[in-house]
Amino acid sequence: MLPISNDSSPKQPANPKPQNPEVLERKNLFNTLKLYLPFHHRRLWFFLAVVLLQLLLLLSAPSIPLSHSTAGTPNSSPTIQNLTSCSTAATSIITTINNNNPTTSGSCPYGKVYIYNLPPLFNSEIVKNCHDLNPWNSRCDALSNSGFGKTATGISKVVPKNISPAWFWTDQFSTELIYHNRMLNYQCRTLEAESATAFYIPFYTGLAIEKYLFTSNSTAQERDQYCNMMLDWVSDQQYFKKSNGWDHFISMGRISWDFRRSKEEDWGSSCIYMPKMRNITRLLIERNPWDYFDVGIPYPTGFHPSSTVDVINWQEFVRSRRRNTLFCFAGATRGIIKNDFRGILLSQCYNESDSCRVVDCAGSKCANGSSEILSTFLDSDFCLQPRGDSFTRRSIFDCMVAGSIPVFFWHRSAYVQYEWFLPTEPESYSVFIDRDEVKNGTSIKSVLGKISKEKVKKMREKVVEIIPKVVYAKPNEGLKGIKDGFDVAVEGVLRRIKEHQRGYKWK
Repeated sequence: MLPISNDSSPKQPANPKPQNPEVLERKNLFNTLKLYLPFHHRRLWFFLAVVLLQLLLLLSAPSIPLSHSTAGTPNSSPTIQNLTSCSTAATSIITTINNNNPTTSGSCPYGKVYIYNLPPLFNSEIVKNCHDLNPWNSRCDALSNSGFGKTATGISKVVPKNISPAWFWTDQFSTELIYHNRMLNYQCRTLEAESATAFYIPFYTGLAIEKYLFTSNSTAQERDQYCNMMLDWVSDQQYFKKSNGWDHFISMGRISWDFRRSKEEDWGSSCIYMPKMRNITRLLIERNPWDYFDVGIPYPTGFHPSSTVDVINWQEFVRSRRRNTLFCFAGATRGIIKNDFRGILLSQCYNESDSCRVVDCAGSKCANGSSEILSTFLDSDFCLQPRGDSFTRRSIFDCMVAGSIPVFFWHRSAYVQYEWFLPTEPESYSVFIDRDEVKNGTSIKSVLGKISKEKVKKMREKVVEIIPKVVYAKPNEGLKGIKDGFDVAVEGVLRRIKEHQRGYKWK
């Protein structure tokens, strides 16, 4: 809606703009009629005034949009039926659609998204079999509540009571469900494929291969079968054929390297290397920095605000938090790795126990976050963020959501991963210490201790400013007036597709 001016009768400028010739012609016609018609013929004058008014309205009326039929639109079902139904866990995915249709040229400047109605084999049935996705334990709790997981019980001991309902034990590999649910209610969604700028493929790629990733006797064919079937289905759609996939995108809930198997005996799926996947934009929690079609998106944290008030209250809480520790580290050593860098960090922390706080995450006790981790980040000015099993780790975002300043040792941990979400000046919100210097004896405490309190305050303010862009809101419609991580990601995809519609595309 356009803003309404408070001044209903603006003053005429000193040098008024010349009037449109069409308007002048209408005035001249009226003046000519005055010469021939006596003023006392009031009824005639009234009749002519009505006729002229109708003519003016017809000439100036905007075109009225006509409704379009959806007949013939491929797979244009407005909802995905029976999206979830876990046998013991309430794994619910909201399938309602926001029918208020707030999409206008102003609110959707980069266009709209059409969601393919994939066969249930590619999403709902995968979640329905949540007990069998992992060889060690059930995944039903982790995938419940539209991908947010169970409510974070006991968190009220760490955070203010009015914000604690916004916290969940969210699994780091749940973005496929989170994005699908948000997309179903996205304000820039369209049910008419012919009007779409981009096409979203709601395939749960990461969940589909999870079972086979951790089964020692799984074959390459088993790890590739779901992706192969999905690509066969999508590539048969008329809009994929039209663009060869350039305007299609997908959320893949694991790191890029899980889908880049080059040899049959190696780890993971070869999904990204499949020819039909080449032009599809992929939203991943860790991207390959050298692949244009990989886009890095934030790992899901446990904080999922239900309103802008939740965001504002949380930002104020972490901004004003009194922090008693200079730096902290939450993680575990990698015993099988020679000269494990995490072991070096843990040693420094234990040796500087007056300045560093440690949360030893040996085993799986830190898998989806914990009250102890959150409390540690809230109490520390800085948090150490070495690489995890790959170059990135969820802890980066847990740290920043708590208002702690991340310390990186690899550029690939964040700086070349999340360009749409993090500031372009790394030094404004983080500290970089070369890992080789640490290996050669550089004291982390001495580096961080030299940063002035004023500088720390400015860096924390930048981290607090980032928070809305690196979390995923609880309402499926998103937050009013605030863009969260989902909004930033999808708008970024739409913008990029729009910008490249006239550019070169290989076949």
